[in-house]
Amino acid sequence: MGYVRMGQSSSSLSGGEAQRVKLASFLTRENAGEHIFFIFDEPTTGLHFHDNKKLLDAMQSLVERGHTVLVVEHNMDIIKSADWVIDLGPDAGKQGGEVVFQGTPEELIKVKRSHTAEFLAEKL
Repeated sequence: MGYVRMGQSSSSLSGGEAQRVKLASFLTRENAGEHIFFIFDEPTTGLHFHDNKKLLDAMQSLVERGHTVLVVEHNMDIIKSADWVIDLGPDAGKQGGEVVFQGTPEELIKVKRSHTAEFLAEKL
């Protein structure tokens, strides 16, 4: 995010950019014994795929500090790195909304009913 300027209005940031700024601010804090539940909604949106590793490292740092991280994501590189996946579907809209699977990414690829499994298998 080297293109963001000091003092730039937060209203000029995309949702993903704003989430990443908040993430960076928490990574610079001392833990002070607090445990925070972070929810990120599609944080890879707008990121170059090389930056996904940096994002994953930052999220892992939060987990190592005792925080909980929930990520709503469609990016298979992020999904394959998850400790636990909850796959909703089986389709979108009215044909969705069911928990199709919950478990590890390695277990998910065995689920025939999951569209995510089909794409995730290519990454694992």
